[in-house]
Amino acid sequence: MSYQSWFVQHAQKHKIIVEKLLEQEKTEDTIIDYFDFENMVKNEPDFCPLYKDNKKCHEMEELNCYLCACPNFCFKDEGIKKVKKKVQYSFCSIESKDGKQGEYGDKIHQDCSKCRVPHFKNYVTKHFDLDWKKIMQKCSL
Repeated sequence: MSYQSWFVQHAQKHKIIVEKLLEQEKTEDTIIDYFDFENMVKNEPDFCPLYKDNKKCHEMEELNCYLCACPNFCFKDEGIKKVKKKVQYSFCSIESKDGKQGEYGDKIHQDCSKCRVPHFKNYVTKHFDLDWKKIMQKCSL
């Protein structure tokens, strides 16, 4: 699956959940709280493929899934540039010290597995918008 197709599919899943919560007259804070990992595993098992195994994408006590992907993760399915005869497809716009560029054959992708930035509730609150795509608008190059 390409980055772009995942992005579009995820945005739709996110929108359905947010619309359901708005119909229940949830506030910004209760919407953010709803996206806590423990609640999402129980109430939205199809939101993330890791949920079926009760597995977190990042090991942290209080994981919030509102952003799921990171607004600092930039990608282009056709490739961004060539680096040492390899094509770079993604990077971190803030160059997080916990992220790195991973080389996979002739491809370079951002490895965010050790970065937890977008999963802290205070980060979600700071960047919150009901429209996930609006928060993530700088990702797709």
